[in-house]
Amino acid sequence: MRQPNVIIILADDLGFGDIGCNGGAHIRTPNLDRMALEGVRFTDFYASANVCTPSRAGLLTGRYAIRSGLAHEVIQPSDTTGLPPGEITIAQALQPDYATALIGKWHLGHVAPHWPPTRFGFDRFFGLRYSHDMRPLALYKGEGDAVVELEGRPDLSKLTQHFFEKTEAFVESHRDQPFFVMLALTAPHIPLRPNPDDLTGSWAGDYGEVIEEVDNCVGRLLARLKALDLDDNTLVVFTSDNGPWFEGSSGPFRDRKGGSAWDGGFRVPCIARMPGCFPAGEVASGLASNLDLLPTILGLASLPLPDVELDGLDLSDMWATDGGAGHEEILLFNNNHVAGIRTARWKLVARSYYRTFDAPLDGLPLLFDMQADPGETYSVARNHPDVLADMRFRLDRARARFEPMANRFPRHVAPASAADHPD
Repeated sequence: MRQPNVIIILADDLGFGDIGCNGGAHIRTPNLDRMALEGVRFTDFYASANVCTPSRAGLLTGRYAIRSGLAHEVIQPSDTTGLPPGEITIAQALQPDYATALIGKWHLGHVAPHWPPTRFGFDRFFGLRYSHDMRPLALYKGEGDAVVELEGRPDLSKLTQHFFEKTEAFVESHRDQPFFVMLALTAPHIPLRPNPDDLTGSWAGDYGEVIEEVDNCVGRLLARLKALDLDDNTLVVFTSDNGPWFEGSSGPFRDRKGGSAWDGGFRVPCIARMPGCFPAGEVASGLASNLDLLPTILGLASLPLPDVELDGLDLSDMWATDGGAGHEEILLFNNNHVAGIRTARWKLVARSYYRTFDAPLDGLPLLFDMQADPGETYSVARNHPDVLADMRFRLDRARARFEPMANRFPRHVAPASAADHPD
């Protein structure tokens, strides 16, 4: 069998509780639910950041964004920062074996040397420089350095449809060779613009409409893979860059996108499906992260890892059988600070927000038993002093290791024209 094809579908600001297989009750997601029944659903899957740019940097490189100078906030239209050229993305690591495409949102730099995405291993690009609530907004397409701006203002209501159509076209044109597509959606990030040609009458209003359209498109994409006889050998991963923002459900978890160290901003849906490799109906409960996508995909493709220090792990065994425990610990960054740390059972929260105050909480021991209290409602630090000491040791060790990395890069200063919101 040839190397597996790979499609990563990355939703933007989709909450853990927004899909049916994770307990969502208000938005219909039958195709994603069926995808989970035919593949692996992750219960403890973490984005590597609680906002967009650093999470995407982590996903594509397998490295926490603080290593690349992108941990602080998100890139704004007036920024000149971006993913350093020396960072190796999934697309670069798969070449030359794979045909590669980025379809959708980039948001890792829109001026040279961080632009265009084709400098980072993508043969083709069709999409946006950054979030669709930022201006000026335009669609781009191209190959190599010949990425050009398309004429006309993008129709926001048709972005999901266009991105899936471009993905299907790329898949069909490269059906005879291994391919990798990063399908980075804009939905359900605001502004919410339901497609008038694909309305579903969702109970959850515009937010529900755009998610139900995504679900419909996932169903059509999976059907197309089957029609092309690519189904068994194509890994399709569905996840989100962070938790929900103004609308949406973080499920049983506390807080939302950008909410410091609380799980609602980090714990996201993740489904992985490849019928020829993964058994149906697996529920993987070990700690996993979007950092793991690069090493896991390279492992499945029998390709070497980049010669850099990775923070992600090859978790293909856990994906296939839930036979592994996953990470021993997951770090939760809020900008350039290690704001919390999670192990299989325990969670220590060290920073939060009150109004506009980013509050260090080192003197207030917030230790949570995530098996008994996944909502992080009651600290049990008094009951488990030995666990608290261990978690504080882990936190201090992570801070000493990672936080000085921020000093390698120029201090981020938000441009004067930046929007007030984080993404």
